[in-house]
Amino acid sequence: MNYTETLDFLFTAMPSFQRVGGAAYKPGLERIASFCQYLGNPQRNYYTIHVAGTNGKGSVSHMLASILREAGYRTGLFTSPHLVDFRERIRVDGEMIPKQKIVNFVDKYKAKMQELDLSFFEMTAAMAFDFFDQSDVEVAVIETGLGGRLDATNIITPILSVVTNIGLEHTEFLGSTIAEIAAEKAGIIKKSIPVVLGERSEEYDAVFERRAEELHSQLIFAEREWTLHGVEHFDDDNQHFSLQRERDGRCYELDVDLLGDYQSRNIVTVCAAADYLAEHTPLTISRRAHRQGLATAAASTGLVGRWQVLSREPFMVCDTGHNAHGMRYVVRQLEALECDRKFLVLGFAREKDLNKIMPLLPTDAYYIFTRAQIDRARPVEDIAAKAEELGLKYECQPTVTEAVRRARSLAHAEDAIFIGGSNFVVAEI
Repeated sequence: MNYTETLDFLFTAMPSFQRVGGAAYKPGLERIASFCQYLGNPQRNYYTIHVAGTNGKGSVSHMLASILREAGYRTGLFTSPHLVDFRERIRVDGEMIPKQKIVNFVDKYKAKMQELDLSFFEMTAAMAFDFFDQSDVEVAVIETGLGGRLDATNIITPILSVVTNIGLEHTEFLGSTIAEIAAEKAGIIKKSIPVVLGERSEEYDAVFERRAEELHSQLIFAEREWTLHGVEHFDDDNQHFSLQRERDGRCYELDVDLLGDYQSRNIVTVCAAADYLAEHTPLTISRRAHRQGLATAAASTGLVGRWQVLSREPFMVCDTGHNAHGMRYVVRQLEALECDRKFLVLGFAREKDLNKIMPLLPTDAYYIFTRAQIDRARPVEDIAAKAEELGLKYECQPTVTEAVRRARSLAHAEDAIFIGGSNFVVAEI
């Protein structure tokens, strides 16, 4: 098979959650464990850091990978979903996995993957583990796909686990309450392996405390270890953060090439994780590597779609926040924008709960609802019906391209355009 045929096989023989949603979800670790054993358990041949959470886990994973690379380690990074290119999911030192490596892996193991009835995500995770081993990776940052306890990535034994935060998401699989979802995310904690919890909450702190105590694992609350004192925005590409490490009072002045006010939460999580790695594991991370890794996080790892500025007149920005927990952060920043009018181009995935997301949206904006070109996308009629209930001003456009074109035709130089609601919408632009 060539590369195109290989991708067709992966996306059709092994449906992905990204394309079809819940129908592709296969919880449990038996299949991935059997396959990785068949491969020789490549995931055991390098250090790993495991990252879970409702929001921010992608940004945190990319920032940690950038710091580790600056520290001189050959670094693997496994994330999902991809926006444009499947190969975005698997990177070594910022470079995407070569197409031929994907073809070779599938050609060699296709029969075994079919025999074990692997899901798309299980296959992808195993491919990443194997490629990292082949590439002489020294440390890999592994982001969970969905949940934690039964996620295919949970066969690794990391030197550190990280959970960014907990919000309501994928309730059909993870539970209907914050506590139930927290229990699933806490499932990545391993016996005697420390875990960093990025954001504290009365709704779920006790869940992590109980799990950590059961497994004799140190629970590190990031907000107790690092304090954020200030944030400055220099331009459309960088933010400057002032933080203090509580154990010694040392101050850090850090630039990050990622925008979005929510990065102020993520950077506290990253600093707590990087500090633990430097102080308590075999990894050596200098202050210079810490600082430089954050300054070039997006550039060195290829991260896009996080409050990414697309133009200045009018100001146009996109963001992949797609659940109620993430949308709160996005809306807060939208409301703080200094502009005459706001135009929001939005589309959602079919399974997203509009009753929880859409009441969060600002009422003073003009909406252009659309549908990404994927089966999982929510019909615009559903979104429009909810907008009617909420009294929002809106119109509908059949495609993302037409919706963005319409927004640009309506907006003046002093206005702002936001594009989001779904990874798929951002991917298309």
